[in-house]
Amino acid sequence: MRRKTGVRLALSALLVMATCGGTGLATAATATATTTATPGSSEAPASAALLDAMERDFGLSPSAARDRLAAERRAVGVERAAREAAGAAYAGSWFDAGRDRLTVAVTRPRAAEEVRRAGAAVRLVEHSAARLDAAKARVDRIEAPSGVAGWRVDPRANRVVVSVVARHASDKDVEAFVRRARATAPVRVATVADAPRTFAAGTVGGDPYYTGNVRCSIGFSVHGGFVTAGHCGRAGAAVRGWDGSDMGTFRGSSFPGDDYAYVSIGHGWWTVPVVLGWGTIPDRLVRGSTEMPVGTSICRSGSTTHWHCGQVLAKNETVNYSDGTVVHQLTKTSVCAEPGDSGGSFISGDQAQGVTSGGWGNCRSGGETWYQPVNEILSRYGLTLHVT
Repeated sequence: MRRKTGVRLALSALLVMATCGGTGLATAATATATTTATPGSSEAPASAALLDAMERDFGLSPSAARDRLAAERRAVGVERAAREAAGAAYAGSWFDAGRDRLTVAVTRPRAAEEVRRAGAAVRLVEHSAARLDAAKARVDRIEAPSGVAGWRVDPRANRVVVSVVARHASDKDVEAFVRRARATAPVRVATVADAPRTFAAGTVGGDPYYTGNVRCSIGFSVHGGFVTAGHCGRAGAAVRGWDGSDMGTFRGSSFPGDDYAYVSIGHGWWTVPVVLGWGTIPDRLVRGSTEMPVGTSICRSGSTTHWHCGQVLAKNETVNYSDGTVVHQLTKTSVCAEPGDSGGSFISGDQAQGVTSGGWGNCRSGGETWYQPVNEILSRYGLTLHVT
């Protein structure tokens, strides 16, 4: 999607130059950037354009969208307090969009009272989050066949949920994996329509970055470069910008196991804290990386399908991609994506969440997409997110 540059105020001019250089996702940005409130602030929760996007993707009225965003911001603070109050009894949390409230699972009645005082609804369960994480780590050591799409800790089920592709559910190797998983962890089996795949693509038109003949999308600007998906390029690989000019180099890349990478930039390119709205909403300024709870709304920006929104469905999921590669600690969403969107930004309001890894489906009939949380990438490479 190409855009012409117009005369803007100083901030808009900065965004125009930076989206050309720092993000490499578009030739220029004409929309003036708008901001959203950081979690816990009293500012207006969203621009009119973002509310329109939520109406399109969630079927919400503008007033209902405002109410949800405000409730989600409150839930972030409640989750922190509730986790501290629960201590070792903490067993996970999720946001209920229908009731606009956060539910926290705990293993002890005494902890339940403390969590209620923190402002959350409570569910008593058998297994703590620490116990379930340890159980999932044991499942991670089992080799998975292609008919197993992934596995994750599901706080609502209080189980390790193993996702199998419906048409392969009765395959002997899938059944054998499930038996082994059940022998080492409290497991629930769920079926899914298809196996996820990564979203890298051959060289096609759009506003991408390129490495070799692969097109991917930029995630977030960091001081010195940007973060993206690891499957898009190996350490040392050269990167070209949307216009084909030299842009930078992959300085670090991890895939499979993880799916993240750091690209340093030069050659006249520079960074700013911007995520493209692709004309659907104004380009977003990035103000931080506060992690949002399961159940909250989230949006994705990518060079193929541009801007789409959905919900956070699960965290810390191990995904077994259809080509046999396994990636750990991904976050699952109901947002669609397509080839070329790999590495692109997942953002909630003005808070960076992660970079697109892969998924199943498309943006015509729907699907699900996973991202690698951005804070893990920053910690791994010692990077600093570029924020306003």
